[in-house]
Amino acid sequence: MKTIAPALEVISNSYGSSFTYTKHAQKTNVKSHLWHYHPEIELVYINGGAGKRQIGSHVSYYTNGSLILIGSNLPHCGFTNEQTGNINETVIHIKPEFLGSEFFSAPEMRKVQNILTQSKGGIAFGGETKKQIGKKIEMMENQLPFERLITLLSIFDELDSSKDYTVLNADGFSLELHTQDNDRINVVFNYVKDHFQESIAIDEVSSLVSMTTPSFCRYFKKISNKTFTEFVNEYRLVHASKLLAEKPISINEVCYESGFNNFSHFSKSFKQYTGKSASQYRQEHKIIIS
Repeated sequence: MKTIAPALEVISNSYGSSFTYTKHAQKTNVKSHLWHYHPEIELVYINGGAGKRQIGSHVSYYTNGSLILIGSNLPHCGFTNEQTGNINETVIHIKPEFLGSEFFSAPEMRKVQNILTQSKGGIAFGGETKKQIGKKIEMMENQLPFERLITLLSIFDELDSSKDYTVLNADGFSLELHTQDNDRINVVFNYVKDHFQESIAIDEVSSLVSMTTPSFCRYFKKISNKTFTEFVNEYRLVHASKLLAEKPISINEVCYESGFNNFSHFSKSFKQYTGKSASQYRQEHKIIIS
C-alpha cells in the first residue's frame, strides 16, 4: 500500500525582507492538498470562500474565508483549492527568531511574543478581527519592506488583543520532532485523509506504522489528546458539514458519502458535534449551495 512521506516545506524569504509574503490568486496554490510542516510560523488570510481546515489533530469547516495563525512545526494541510471559491489566499511565513533571539524579550514586544507562543496550537480568528486584519494583510502587498515589517508587528499586536478567536488544538498537539514520529503521524493523517469514506480498521492503520494496536492507540492519544476513532469521526463530520453547505444532495447521501454506515449514528454524532441537526445546519448554510 502506498503511503505519503511527510513533507518538510522549505521556505525562502521574500527579496529584501526578513520574512516571506505570498499572495495566491484563486486556484493557484498548488500545494494546498499537501500535509506538511515547516519551522516558520504561518499567518494565513483566505479572502472569501468555504473549505476544510486540518491543523494538527483539529479538523473543521470554515465559511466566509478564514484567518489562521499556525505555530512552528505544527503540521497542516492547505486550505484552498478549485472548490473553495475564495477570491485569493495570502500567506506570511516568519522564522520564530526572524528579528534576532532577543528582540521579542523587549517589554514592547510582550504582546507579540504572547500571540506567537499561543500559535503552537493553531489559532483561528473570526468576526471583525478576521475582516480588519485581512484588509491589513492584503494591503501589505504594495508596501515597501520596512513598512511591511511595521504592519506585520502591528497585526500581531492586534491579534493578541482580539477576543474573537479559537485555539484549534486547545488540549495540545505534542508532535515530537523526531523523524520516526513525523513519519508515523503523517502516514496516519494522510491515510485518514484518503480513506475516511471507507471503513477504517485500527489494526490496519497500526500495521502501516509498524506498531501493535494497543501501542498505536496509546501513541495517538498521547500525540493528539483524542482517540483515533474520535479523530476519524470528526474528520467525517467536518466533511459532512462541507457537503451539507455545498452540495444539493439528500442528507441520507451526505451520511454515506462522509463514511458513516448508520444514519441514526450519523444524526446523533452530527448534532453532538455542531449543536444542530443536519437539516438545521443546511438551512443556515444554504446560501453557500450553488
